[in-house]
Amino acid sequence: MKRRILSVTVLACSLALSACHSHTPDGTVVIEIENSPTNLDIRIGSDAQSEHIGALLFDSVVRKDEHYTLQPAIATAWEWRDPLTLVLHIRQGVRFHDGKPLDANDVAWSIDSMHNGAIVTAKGGNYSSVDHAEAPDPRTCIVHLKRPDASLLFNLSDELSAVVERGAGKHMGEHPVGSGPFRFVSQTEDQEVTLERNPDYWGGAPTIRRVRFAVVPDAITRALELQKGSADAASNALTYDMVAAMARDPHLVVEAKGGSIVNYITFNVTDPHLQDPRVREAFAYAVDRPAIVRALLHGEAELADTLLPHGHWAAPDGDTPLQHYTHDVAKAKALLDAAGYHADAGGTRIHLQLKSSTDDTMRLVAAVVQQQVREAGIDLQLRQNEFGTFYSDVTRGAFQMYILRWVGSNEDPDIFRYAYSSAMMPPKGSNRGHYSNSAADALIAAGAGETDQDRRRAIYLQLQQVLAQDEPTLVLWSPDNVVVHSKRLHGVQPSAAGSFAWLRTATLQ
Repeated sequence: MKRRILSVTVLACSLALSACHSHTPDGTVVIEIENSPTNLDIRIGSDAQSEHIGALLFDSVVRKDEHYTLQPAIATAWEWRDPLTLVLHIRQGVRFHDGKPLDANDVAWSIDSMHNGAIVTAKGGNYSSVDHAEAPDPRTCIVHLKRPDASLLFNLSDELSAVVERGAGKHMGEHPVGSGPFRFVSQTEDQEVTLERNPDYWGGAPTIRRVRFAVVPDAITRALELQKGSADAASNALTYDMVAAMARDPHLVVEAKGGSIVNYITFNVTDPHLQDPRVREAFAYAVDRPAIVRALLHGEAELADTLLPHGHWAAPDGDTPLQHYTHDVAKAKALLDAAGYHADAGGTRIHLQLKSSTDDTMRLVAAVVQQQVREAGIDLQLRQNEFGTFYSDVTRGAFQMYILRWVGSNEDPDIFRYAYSSAMMPPKGSNRGHYSNSAADALIAAGAGETDQDRRRAIYLQLQQVLAQDEPTLVLWSPDNVVVHSKRLHGVQPSAAGSFAWLRTATLQ
């Protein structure tokens, strides 16, 4: 399969190089995406496209810098009056796209809507510590908590939350009205999303006049459109074989940067087979992650053992190593034997199913994993659907295993609560594998309530050791963020989370 795609890609490259290179008209930048966003209201949409595009439409209370440190956005400053009281000082002169001024009442509503039933969202669990928010004056929002929550500010950051108009409810995503650098124009499901620049943006208007996000499910088609000049950019949307081939196109530029995105496989621990941790561990030992990174990803990724980005203050280092699942087929077979799964006459020990989207890279990774685990006696069946159907199955728990990636939300250790707390199973959170461990819950609660960073680190290191032993998730690798773009785009700087933040400052020539 890999050889077929590579040969088609090379053919596409040669065709494109011999063709007339055209440009999109009237100053519109066309960016190719693999699938439609599920909901442009960031309070609700939790898939990558919803958060990436939504972050251009909405402002957040605070924003993350390249080191995951929080910086001012709609809040110019903040302080903890006490462990249960957060005071936010709201920026003056900000207006929503419909002209209405943004003030502390909008911020208070945005925060309260995440937990009071105004909307239904998997992100609601991130606000379970909030009692209520109030606006004593237009420039001050006070958030009152039911319990200490050191990660609340992070959950108010870009791509995780949005400041919406007071009263905005569950239909905001159909025609979003934010205060961000771009304004919503239109969306056609499975076809495109169109934005235009906000000339009155408080942070400085973008120079790019109009952006059209074109939904192109097929990676070969995305590559052809880029090379023909009918598209301007694709971010993490091409196979690594294609990127390697397209780097030779004189009309295109490849920008790559390591980042925080992490790919993983989640196990449904309520499944009769996968509820035994020995089966999950056996699967982890049967997967040869380094071989996949070398051969399929062209080395453009770094192996990961935790959901936190490399270099994060709460991530393990050489002094606090985690249990590491190296490729060891013999150990995988021994674990399956111990769990009661013995080889039949054909060498098969267990039948499992892995779900993925039809995204080309995910589909290829799943196919390689299927081949690798067969050596340990695991018959892995693949079920691959377009993203909407796949994601619906994931959120409903209709899977044995699925492969996906965390984007952005894993930049704070609160990701462990969101993904593994027994109180965060859908629809209130993303513990989609229904993992439950009282020791993990206790550490999650302790970490959330601790404001001292050194003590928080110690707690989260212990938690990551528990998770590595239980293996509810096989963490795979952190891929490089790769943006392929036309040479008429300048100032394209990939972000750590693989977002479209570069559209704020990029220029079109």
